[in-house]
Amino acid sequence: MAHRSATARARAAVVLAVLSLLAGVGLTSCGSGSAGEIDYAVDGTLTTYNTNTVAGAASSGPQAFARTLTGFAYHGPDGQVVADHDFGTMSVVGRAPLVLDYVINDNAVYSDGKPITCDDMVLTWAAQSGRFPGFDSASRAGYRDIGSVDCEPGQKRARVSFAQDRGFLDYGYLFAATSLMPSHVIADELGLGDGGVVTAFRDNDLNAIENIAKAWNTIWDLKPDIDLKRFPSSGPYRLDSVSEDGSVVLVANDKWWGTPAITPKVTVWPRGADIQERVNEGSFDVVDIATGSSGLLNLPDDYVSTDTPSAGIEQLIFAPRGPLGAPDARRAVALCTPRDVIARNAEMPIANARLSPASEDAFSVAEGTAEGGRFSVANPDAARDALDNRPLTVRIGYQTPNARLAAIVGAIAKACAPAGITVQDAGSETAGPIALRNNEIDALLASTGGAAGAGSSGSSAIDAYTLHVGNGNNLPNYNNERIDGIIDALAVTSDPKELARLLGEGAPILWNDVPTLPLYRQQRTVLTSNKMYAVSGNPTRWGAGWNMDRWKLSK
Repeated sequence: MAHRSATARARAAVVLAVLSLLAGVGLTSCGSGSAGEIDYAVDGTLTTYNTNTVAGAASSGPQAFARTLTGFAYHGPDGQVVADHDFGTMSVVGRAPLVLDYVINDNAVYSDGKPITCDDMVLTWAAQSGRFPGFDSASRAGYRDIGSVDCEPGQKRARVSFAQDRGFLDYGYLFAATSLMPSHVIADELGLGDGGVVTAFRDNDLNAIENIAKAWNTIWDLKPDIDLKRFPSSGPYRLDSVSEDGSVVLVANDKWWGTPAITPKVTVWPRGADIQERVNEGSFDVVDIATGSSGLLNLPDDYVSTDTPSAGIEQLIFAPRGPLGAPDARRAVALCTPRDVIARNAEMPIANARLSPASEDAFSVAEGTAEGGRFSVANPDAARDALDNRPLTVRIGYQTPNARLAAIVGAIAKACAPAGITVQDAGSETAGPIALRNNEIDALLASTGGAAGAGSSGSSAIDAYTLHVGNGNNLPNYNNERIDGIIDALAVTSDPKELARLLGEGAPILWNDVPTLPLYRQQRTVLTSNKMYAVSGNPTRWGAGWNMDRWKLSK
């Protein structure tokens, strides 16, 4: 992970060890047989198959589709990047500039029988590079540094060349699970023909690109009446149906060329208010949620619970317009927020990291500790002074139901009232990045990128781009040229002294502008039936679903 340690960054920061997707399979021989279906509850909503959009990256789509839309790598149980040789291989052929060669497995086909080709890589890069208008992509990190993707349409090889001096250290995170979408679906929808997507970008055909962007943004929205032809799979599971209640049914993909999924069917359930009831009934086999989001869960004897820190930071993300559009108003809210009480209730230390958020190391602990200290304890007098005694009303939204976040809003409201700041609980089922962007709320209480779940890529260098101008998940629409330069430098720097210097320079700027207010590292809770095997949590936004095809429920 980025910024994890000096030696890790010096070794190019990404772990490309080949761990087997059969992790835990040795356990699956236990029991007297395998059940045919598993019920899996996740953090938030399942609104789109495309988890690369602003809303999709913040949804629970990554938890659901990690083994439906595969790529050159996936995120292992510690959040590390693991090469997925079932999909293909990547090799470094140049360092200055960075040049990577990708080869897709000859047997790799979508569940509709269409081959997986480098056309899909071109679409992934184009949609997230920031070079082409109209794409509502969450992040440009890494992809913006790519100078070209050399791809002959319909082929299984591509050469990815980065711009000079932009050797993006966490390149292993690119073109990974859930990032590659089926370009032929868009080509068929728009009548572009074979290779038409690649040709549109190569020729800079602005009319075709505009139509491709509109399709990329919306064609994979999940609704009960979806046309399954638009939703082919590149993994051991494929999408079978979407229900009125928002749940998604995945079934084994008979076109998958790798080791078949152990369990034929997995139903993924968006989190609701009935988790305790469903656990009591034994109707959920795996639950993967933010700790405390469903209150204090009482575990039946036949369930096991594991709590671990995630790579995401629970935070207040301030709207770019409205009552918190000015820095003094944001500082006032930050000054009266009882971060010490909130973190203590979460049984976590206060988080100060904005530019090195994904890992618990010396960088993330040290970042902003001095500057953030004056925002640790509620200080209503300082908050009132920051506003010159002006009253302020703030709507704080979060995705409901969430008992912990509701309690946090209540704590902020109580602490800020003496400062003349009225905090309104604006939690709703639809509160998220789009609600903040549409000015329906003044602040969003969520994890990295506005996610209900962990939200993190697992890379601090990538997550830092949530404060870079032009990034879709830069929800505060923060624009600071020096911070942009620091973030860009962090992505290509492995020297620990330089990393420390950059973080030290950025921290006071961000604590002065307060585009976000970090609270604590989101804790994750994974509940499993004691008849489940091979389930392992994950600190990134892909969660426990990273090895879903290895799960087994004994009868």
